[in-house]
Parts: sequence; C-alpha cells; structure tokens
Amino acid sequence: MAPELDAVSLALVLCAAAVATIVSQFSPRLLIPTVVVEIALGILMGPQVLDIAHTDEFIDFFSNLGLGMLFYFAGYEINFSRIRGRPLRLGATGWAFSIVLAHAIGIGLVFGDIVISALYVGSAMATTAIGTLIPILRDDGELKTRFGTYLLAAGGAGEFGPILLVTIFLSTTHPLHEALILIAFVLLGVGVALVSMRVAGRSWSVMERTFESSNQLAVRVTVLLIFGLVLLAGKLGLDILLGGFVAGLITRLALRGHELQVFESKLTAVGFGFFVPFFFVTSGIEFDLDALGSAGAILKMLLFLALFLVVRGLPAMALYRKVFDLRDRAALAFYSATELPLVLAITTIAVEV
Repeated sequence: MAPELDAVSLALVLCAAAVATIVSQFSPRLLIPTVVVEIALGILMGPQVLDIAHTDEFIDFFSNLGLGMLFYFAGYEINFSRIRGRPLRLGATGWAFSIVLAHAIGIGLVFGDIVISALYVGSAMATTAIGTLIPILRDDGELKTRFGTYLLAAGGAGEFGPILLVTIFLSTTHPLHEALILIAFVLLGVGVALVSMRVAGRSWSVMERTFESSNQLAVRVTVLLIFGLVLLAGKLGLDILLGGFVAGLITRLALRGHELQVFESKLTAVGFGFFVPFFFVTSGIEFDLDALGSAGAILKMLLFLALFLVVRGLPAMALYRKVFDLRDRAALAFYSATELPLVLAITTIAVEV
C-alpha cells in the first residue's frame, strides 16, 4: 500500500524553504545563514510549537535524498589537487588528535556518570559538518580562498573519518563483514570513477551542448549517480552519507580539467534549490524541544557545545600556527567544531543499539 501524502506539510516545507531564502537575502545585517532559518522555521511549524507540519514517509524520503545531496557537495568540493600536501596533511593530523582527545574525554564523562558510552560519544565529538557548512561557505565566497582550502581539508578529514568509523565499527556487531562490504563499495566507486573519467573525457563536448536544452544530460547523469550510490549504500547496510560523499568525489575526478561553471550552477540549483532544504526544514520539524525542557538537559547541551570546540578547535589552534594568524585560526576552530548530521547519525545508532 502506497504511503499517504500529507500535502499540507509538504507545501509548508516548500514554503519554509522559500521564506528562509527571502529572510537571509533581505536581512544582510543579521548575517543569519539560510540553513539556520530553515531549521528554525521547521521547529516553529513542527509539533513542538505550532503543530501545523509533520513528517511522513514521502517527506522523509526527500529529506534523506537532501542529506545525500548535501554530502555529495561535501565530496565534490574536496578537490584533491587543491588540498593535497600541507592542507590535507594538517587536516588528517588534526582529526587524529581530535579522535584521541574525544575518546579520552568520553571515558572521563562515563566515569562522571554523564554519558554511558565513551565509544559513541567520542566518535560524535570528533566530527566536522563540512556538508552543512558548504552552503554557508559558498554564499560567503570562502570556498575558493586559501582559508577555504585548509578548511575543506580539515572538514573533509573530520567528515570522512567518522563516516568510516560509523560504517565499520558503530553501525554493526560484525565489523569484519562490514569492512568487506565497505571495501567492495569503495572498489565499485573506483571502477565507476575510472569509467566516468573516460566517458566524460570523450563525450564532454556532447554534454556541454545539452546545457541550454531540455536534455540536460550531464545534470541527469550526475543526479542518477548520486541517488544510485545513496540507495546502494543503504541497501548494503552502509550509511547513506557515504554514498553521497563518494558520488561527489567521483564527479570531481571525472570532470577534472573541464569548464565546470555552468554545470556547477545547474547542479547547485537542483541541490540547494530543492533537495537540501528538505533535510534542514525536516530536521527542524523533528527537533525535540521537550528534551531541552529541564535545567540538566540544557547544562548538558552547553557542556557538549564547549566540548565540540575543545575537541575540534584545539588541534586547529595548535597545528595551524605557521599557516594563519590568531583570528583565522579561531575561525577555523569554530568552523571545524560545527557538528550536526553525523552527530545525529551516531546518536541514532547508539539509541538503537
């Protein structure tokens, strides 16, 4: 039996996405990112406040596709020719420090009876939501700067590393079996990348001719790649975030050396114009305000906000002393400590276990 569509909630989600854009564009002095407005509007419309919008299977489906699309852009923006060398080395080293520090803090929190699992808490604290930051960085023009290059390297390590942890160690009781599936998925991704690079090299001129026609071949093939890998990752028991992330990496490798301005503009319109807002608005609708109703819960929230900054911020402040001045290192620390999708994913897995 097909799921029943809540047309009112669907219309409200689309309206919230449009209103969020208007608020961000016409309130430049407030400097509020669009994604923040989308989440806030979702909370306002959701069961916790006005109770006029709810999620259903249809909306959740598009929300998951939006999340996959979000991580696609995270993978796509990681241009290895830009971040290789010192940026990537510092990013990987910083994440390695963060994961050790996070699990040490997690053990302390367990002994203090604040949390019950150092493994899950430590893994969650060592993440960076580079996928969530991409639209903010893109709007501010930071992606193409030197600062953006180092941030992408640090954020890529802080996102891809935890995805591997989630896939292999946290989401299953059979890590060897899961590792074999992950290796098979990665090999498949490599194969798709090699084929895509060959096809793109030979047929890019054909794809370019469809940019201004109704065919939109390049965009359609890319969307197929994203959704195909997201769905395949889900079917294999891997996290769908991995599917979107790998699809972005494949696209970047396949289109290396080609003029991408028009292509990127069209794909950005598809992703951030429709799919990605579904994830942020839906996240707001499903946000549990009642969980913050007690003083203890609020104190824990503030504690973890501080710990996020310690775990991901301290390595940024220490390792980049010869790269940036104090102001830029502080900015890098705050950006690196931004965490949302993977924290939700790891928390969900921990609750289910």
